[in-house]
Amino acid sequence: MSNAIVIIPTFNERDNIVAIVDAVFAQPKDFDILVIDDGSPDGTGELVKKMQGDYNTPTQMRLHLIERKGKMGLGTAYLTGFQYAIERGYEYILEMDADFSHDPKDLPALYLQCAEFGYDVAIGSRYATGVNVVNWPIGRVLLSYFASTYVRLITGMPIRDTTAGFVCYRREVLQTIPLDRVRFVGYAFQIEMKFLAWKYGFRLCEVPIIFTERVRGVSKMSAGIFKEAFFGVLQMTIKSWFKKYIPAVE
Repeated sequence: MSNAIVIIPTFNERDNIVAIVDAVFAQPKDFDILVIDDGSPDGTGELVKKMQGDYNTPTQMRLHLIERKGKMGLGTAYLTGFQYAIERGYEYILEMDADFSHDPKDLPALYLQCAEFGYDVAIGSRYATGVNVVNWPIGRVLLSYFASTYVRLITGMPIRDTTAGFVCYRREVLQTIPLDRVRFVGYAFQIEMKFLAWKYGFRLCEVPIIFTERVRGVSKMSAGIFKEAFFGVLQMTIKSWFKKYIPAVE
């Protein structure tokens, strides 16, 4: 068993899942993987089950799978994965997309920031050193960039890529944050998790990455997801003014 697990939520990722699992396992750092599939009608979950026969042994389970009955939202998938990882004693819990928009080769760098350099949350950042996005139309680049800028201004978080979904957490972070009270399930989930980690006094850092738009499958992004984030951030920030956060113990 590795000390680190990568959580990959999926819905209709048949075209990507085999390649992404192979790519994660090919990294020089030994990661386990947890795929959380929301009842993909394209058979994503069945492919993962077949791969479990290749990667798992009676004494070592590297590829884990949770199958849910339907599409329940990105945030709930990660919350389910966080609880699963904590219960099994993983020290480092990472999250990434299944579509290669996050390069598996960047996983070791995120892990090292937490395991070796003293950070509690390491964020794979598209905007730490400018705008590092490939194959997005300019309109979407601007929308994403200014959404992160808006969140930073409203919340005060010292993070340039506040909406990033490529993250490594130390287990203490996820044990401190009251996960049962995380309210967002869509795009804003990523913002809320970083905000809570920051409010509880954990140390966050950004690792520059290049984000590449998927070449296989269909994007799950929509205008409604951005709307949730826009209004949700205001509500979240105002609510935080009336709450006391007990800092993490060193």
